[in-house]
Amino acid sequence: MNATFNIINIKFDFPFSFNDYSSLLLVFFFHGIVFSALLLRKGIIYNNKASQWLSILLFLYAMYITPFMLGYAGWYSGGVTREIMFFVPFMQVLLIGPVVYFYTKSLLNISFKLSRKDYWHFMPAVLYAIYSLVVFITDKLILDDYYFYADERDKDLADWYQVAGLISMVSYLILSLRYYSNYRKLLFEKVSYAESILFKWIRNFMIAFLGLQILRVLFFIINPEWGNFGSQFWYYIAFSIIFYYIAITGYSNVIKQIALEGEKLQSVNVFIDDDTEPIAFIGNSKTIEKDQSAWKAKLSELMTEKRLFENPRLTLSDVAKELNITTKTVSSTVNSGFNMNFNDFINHYRIEAVKEKLNKGEHTRTTLLGIALDSGFNSKATFNRAFKKSTSLSPKDYIENLS
Repeated sequence: MNATFNIINIKFDFPFSFNDYSSLLLVFFFHGIVFSALLLRKGIIYNNKASQWLSILLFLYAMYITPFMLGYAGWYSGGVTREIMFFVPFMQVLLIGPVVYFYTKSLLNISFKLSRKDYWHFMPAVLYAIYSLVVFITDKLILDDYYFYADERDKDLADWYQVAGLISMVSYLILSLRYYSNYRKLLFEKVSYAESILFKWIRNFMIAFLGLQILRVLFFIINPEWGNFGSQFWYYIAFSIIFYYIAITGYSNVIKQIALEGEKLQSVNVFIDDDTEPIAFIGNSKTIEKDQSAWKAKLSELMTEKRLFENPRLTLSDVAKELNITTKTVSSTVNSGFNMNFNDFINHYRIEAVKEKLNKGEHTRTTLLGIALDSGFNSKATFNRAFKKSTSLSPKDYIENLS
């Protein structure tokens, strides 16, 4: 029995022209979408709001490079693909800034939730979406001809829109930096392990985000043909590289954050006031000074006798409970009486405890790290920095001076 097989050649015309430009941007676009999906999944499973906001940001970044990826792939040449490029607002440059800001707030403040007034931050993006809808209805449904698109240039790439997006992103970067600065200040005032939860990633993230804005301005200045589509490729490649860094390190930070939350190392919310009742100083300045001197003595006694500093997760609230006073009283006493923040105050006693043990020669019987951990430090790096800040010597140099 003879069987005849007819091979049918089916030609599938995929509407994407693979070339050096489009293929390279496609790689970054694909990874951006993948990391966005992974972060969204983590955010939902662990109820991690920061992960969800970062997922949205990476998706917006992926959409940001989409017009150029598809443009180099031939989508602006005509037909259905051209109309997709014209009428779909891929670039949401007025939305990126607010998402960066709320990502920062949700990362640093575990109890952060969008309030009603926060929704006003999205109004510029909403107005642009309405504008895009009006353009589509006018040019496609009413006139069936290009009116808004008479110049045949994508509205997402218009100079006014890109400049407005740049101003928006810089403004929200400033707001995010201010929020992070406030977080750092409160952190050192309220916990004795501030360096362990400083969120250095958010600092690196903001540097990367600032780099994107500087890059945008530089390319705009040095490239006189910025308005031409083909002259912007190198900017979008540079943008994609920084975007890729944010995706990888941002996802890595989420994994670390989830692990720390499992160990309950980030349970302190510095934006919440721990006091159940307000503190009020009654009397003249001499009375206040006298009261502060009394609390200063009690605070020193508490540290030397009960050695609270040996608790590696000691907080301002813990000390206030021991003395049965408000956290504001403790904070005021530490700031004014000792001229330190709470973190440095506790580390001072830890360093003194380490020095006492070194002077007794305990480093000859156990490790230096073991001595540091027993004195309340929770990491070698934190101990080394605190020791050098206090003594102007490294622990090794201090031991050599002893001998």
